[in-house]
Amino acid sequence: QVQLVESGGGLVQSGGSLRLSCAASGSTFNRYAMAWFRQTPGKEREWVAAISWSSGRIDYADDVKGPFTICRDNAKNTVYLHMNSLIPEDTGVYYCAADSNYTYQYAKSYDYWGQGTQFTVSS
Repeated sequence: QVQLVESGGGLVQSGGSLRLSCAASGSTFNRYAMAWFRQTPGKEREWVAAISWSSGRIDYADDVKGPFTICRDNAKNTVYLHMNSLIPEDTGVYYCAADSNYTYQYAKSYDYWGQGTQFTVSS
């Protein structure tokens, strides 16, 4: 079992930056690939970025490639999502998820999910 707790949401102005964190507990963090998904208003949950257990493989959805960076610190059992150049369309609830295999964008493959953290980008 892995428990995931996201943090870092809030309110940010358009063009600003934000860092989300996801702290894991309950099992060996470095056995899991990690990912961020988001649910923006009016849309279904979508994959944002994924990182393998060793950080040897990283993938991004096309519309966040460049402004967003995923990274992990296995010593701290934490995965991060650094977001730059935020736009109002990035507003939503962001979830982290853990997968015992690296399937990056396939939400159904992820074994564990956090409760999500909300942020709003104001125009």
